[in-house]
Amino acid sequence: MSATENHEALLARRDRVLSPSYRLFYEEPLHVVRAEGVWIYDAGGRRYLDAYNNVPVAGHCHPYIVGAIARQAAILNTHTRYLSERPVELAERLLATMPSAMGSVILTNSGSEANDLAIRISRTVTGGTGVIVTDCAYHGTSDLLQGMSPVTGLPTGPDVFTIAVPLAMRDVGEFATLVEDALDRMRDAGVKPAALLVDTIFGSDGAIAEPAGFLKGAVEAIHGAGGLFIADEVQPGFGRTGAGMWGFQRHDVTPDFATMGKPMGNGHPVASLVTTREIAEAFTRHQRYFNTFGGNTVSCAAALATMDVIEREGLIENAAQTGTYLGQGLQSLVDRYEILTGLRGAGLFRGVQTVSGDIATRIVNGLRRAGVLIGSAGRGNAALKVRPPLSITRTEVDFLLESFDRILRDEPGY
Repeated sequence: MSATENHEALLARRDRVLSPSYRLFYEEPLHVVRAEGVWIYDAGGRRYLDAYNNVPVAGHCHPYIVGAIARQAAILNTHTRYLSERPVELAERLLATMPSAMGSVILTNSGSEANDLAIRISRTVTGGTGVIVTDCAYHGTSDLLQGMSPVTGLPTGPDVFTIAVPLAMRDVGEFATLVEDALDRMRDAGVKPAALLVDTIFGSDGAIAEPAGFLKGAVEAIHGAGGLFIADEVQPGFGRTGAGMWGFQRHDVTPDFATMGKPMGNGHPVASLVTTREIAEAFTRHQRYFNTFGGNTVSCAAALATMDVIEREGLIENAAQTGTYLGQGLQSLVDRYEILTGLRGAGLFRGVQTVSGDIATRIVNGLRRAGVLIGSAGRGNAALKVRPPLSITRTEVDFLLESFDRILRDEPGY
């Protein structure tokens, strides 16, 4: 059977047995068989630069992390109702990266679970129900979080108030004004605030990062109204912005909750919610939380190994330095091509604004044909989302930029 025949046969098998709710990336779906570092290989042996997948933060199939998972799986894999070293060590390591006010960790399987739990705790301890999110936000897959993820196109949930975050902030106080307006709408509706929930790189809104510090006034506003601030670190966390371990650090704020997921285990399912000891104790007076697989010893080993690699290989520094190089190269393209209208982001998370969602889709698929994988986001999916593993080098960035330039220059219709 030829590679094309095998590809079509696999598509047919998939269609027969997997729910149609699943979808594949790109007009020409990739049949992937292995990955290493920043590269993914298809069934025909061709390699693609992965400049989209946020999960393998340290690079695909990193041997140190793979080894840690295998060793722990061969020794013990159990839950947190037994006393064991790994969950405690992971909690200690996470708290060491956080502001001193944050002193309690709950381990989960996914960022969706962590965000869902943060909302539950917020509503429990504040007595409020109102939640503020941005109008293109994505925060998870649970029924509760689908109603707080307007980018899905589904209706917002009860007592969820959206704000349209500007692609370019006029000043550091503009976002706070939007949050204050949402709080006014809550008051008018007779709703008591519970939380402000934002992804601190605003990835699904198109990677809105500047000016640094624009979250500070918004956090003060939600606190002044009796609510709590949830920093969704699933996309910006673990060093992606190049300005520290967490996206909220760029804004000089201390969140009431920091939630994390995808990159935490470099591909292994592990996630967490970090909060203050006072909030954790207040919640526990009402109810407890246990998750069979959350904090299992193998997942903890994966997360610990990922944090080792981030530290030992200087990946946060690389996100800053190579991210600056990537940003400069993308800005050069924006300056040269009228269909690219702006550049946003920080570190190794960049959003390139295009004139329309149709153009963004064409670029995404053109780059896929050229051997580079990116995605799209923002209103109308008109922003290109670029977020490679933090191990990417300048040579690989050059390949991305050269491929991007070539498709804009040579393909018709741009």
